[in-house]
Formats: sequence, C-alpha cells, structure tokens
Amino acid sequence: MKILHVLYESEGDYFGIGGVGMRAYEIYNHLKERHEITLLCRKYKGATNGKIKDIEHIFAGIETKNFTITLLSYAFSAFEFVRKFGQHYDVIIEEFSPAVPAFLHLYKKKPVVLQIQGYTGKKYLGKYNSLYSWALYILEIIRPYFYRNFVYVSKETNERFRTQNSSNITIIPNGISEELLFQKPKESSDYILYLSRIDVHHKGLDILLEGYRIFHKSCPHIRLVIAGDGRNREEFDLLVKSLPREVKESIELTGWVKGEAKLKLLRDALFFVQPSRYESQPITVLEALACGKSIIGSNINELKFISEKGFGYNFRSEDSKSLADTMTKLLKDERRLEMGLKGREWMSSFTWEKAAIEFENFLKSLVN
Repeated sequence: MKILHVLYESEGDYFGIGGVGMRAYEIYNHLKERHEITLLCRKYKGATNGKIKDIEHIFAGIETKNFTITLLSYAFSAFEFVRKFGQHYDVIIEEFSPAVPAFLHLYKKKPVVLQIQGYTGKKYLGKYNSLYSWALYILEIIRPYFYRNFVYVSKETNERFRTQNSSNITIIPNGISEELLFQKPKESSDYILYLSRIDVHHKGLDILLEGYRIFHKSCPHIRLVIAGDGRNREEFDLLVKSLPREVKESIELTGWVKGEAKLKLLRDALFFVQPSRYESQPITVLEALACGKSIIGSNINELKFISEKGFGYNFRSEDSKSLADTMTKLLKDERRLEMGLKGREWMSSFTWEKAAIEFENFLKSLVN
C-alpha cells in the first residue's frame, strides 16, 4: 500500500513531539519494509523534505514560532496537498486535532481514516482564551461526525465521540517495545518519576508540583524526577522557582530523555505518576508498567484502569492534596512491587508489533 499520514508533529519539531507522533513512528517502523509510507507534517525551521528514520517526510505550512498560525497554515496546506496529490496514495490517515481543521472528510477519491487519540472537551476552557477554547470545543464535537473510518486508541475515547451508524471503527491501543518487559525493576529507590511532555495544564504539572510540596513535608527523603520537554517549559520553570527552597532542591529536571537514560529512570523509580487533567492512553504509563512499576494516575476515565486492574492507585483529578495522600499511601504499600509486576504481565500483550499488524489489517480492509 501507499500510505499518506497527515501527522501534525514529527521528529525534530521545535514545538515538540508527544504520544501522537511517537505512536506513528513506532507503528510505521514495523510497516516501512512492506509499504510506501509518507508523513505530511507541519513545517518548522530547518525542516527538509526527505527521509527521517527511513520514512518519507513532506513538510507543509508556514515556518513560524506562533503555534496557532503554524497549525492553521498546516491545516490549509495539508488539505491542498491531499486535493492535488491524494489520488497517488491508496489510503490517507488524518491525525485528529480540533486545532488542525484540515477537513479531509471532503476528499472522496480515496479512503480517509480519522485517527483519534484523545478527548479534551470543556477542559479547553481552562487552557486558552474564551474565543479560541470555545472554537476548539465545538470543532472537537462536530468534525468527527462527518468521517466514516476511525481508529481509536481506547474504548473510553471511542465512547466520547458521536459518529454515524455506518462508520468503520477499530480500536488499536498503544504499545511498548518488548525489551521493556525484560528490564529488572529496582526494588528500593529514593525518587518518584514523571516522564512525559511538559504541558502544565494538560498533564497537570501544577497539580504535581503542589502535591509533591505537601508530600515532601512528611517524606523529605523522596525526590521527584521530572523528565520531558515541551513548549510550556518557561511557564513550568516559573512554577518550580516559586516552590520553597528545600522542595526545589528535591526536584530533578532531566529534560528530554531516551535510550538507556530513559530505561534507567523507569527501571529505578519507586513508582510512576501521571496527574493529567485529560488523556488518551499515555505511552509512558504503558512503558512504566512494562518495566514493572506501579502507577498513580488521576481518576479520569482513561486512567481508571490503574486501580481497577490493581496496578496502583487513582487520586481525585485536579486535587493536589489527594495526590499527596495517594503518593504517601503507595510509598507505604508493601504490595507496590507486586502491583508493578501485575502491570508488566498485562502489558506483555500490548506490543508495537501487534499494534502495527492490527493497523495494517484495518487499512487493507478499506483499500480492498
């Protein structure tokens, strides 16, 4: 198959890459030998058309550090690209974001798949100015209804969207690299780990910092390691600077990590924390489970499986005191390692290879 994926983030983008981009690279890494794959990504300074990780990349839009202009110009350019060249591909995947209104449902010459990885809803209203946030909220509700083919990462996300009865829908979860299943988790440690994109509102980092400040009063010997980067970094750094000196000294900011450094952080942590206000299916949570780590997550629908399956605990979303109490509870729980190993066993069936095969089979069914 000749596959075109309209993917608004990519490797090297100065706005950062999150789970949406990582999922694409992981899946296509398993498919690139069998299919011709092209990623149509937003343009950034220094971006050059060609192969990255052995996958063809084409960059569209305007080079600017204004995030809104970047996304809107990319959406327009993506639609124009598909209109002009879409017939050269067998199937087209549009990565859904209300902020990227490409409206590819209007293109009828080839099958178009809308891949939806998360739901934000009214949480937009607390993140952006009222005009922009209401526009995103409405677009998130309306746009999916006009598509026919869908890939969701979880049933919880699927249930949040209204689609037509004749739609072709498949649920393909995120995965993990099999090597994680063979990492030996450290039983004793002195730090709690957050590893994800630096996005204060989305990922609940303000909640995490305040929760850790409260937790630190009774457990000053336990550090907090925050690994990741993102366009929200300046706002986040200001929040860290506002903390009491003794709390700041117990927080380590590693920046973006990968490879062995990432493995070591996951392997050696006491447990993993995901305080998000809204989510899809965070890859780093799955990776932490694969490394045998127990988890604390907010009690949003997409993370409730943590306590339901016995992999850790959920705390009340947006409640820093609840987070602090839950961190203390898991720290003292003698079953912490057992919870992590239970999560590892569950994750053994969620590999990227399996996700890639399911993704490939769904696209084949549409092309055929």
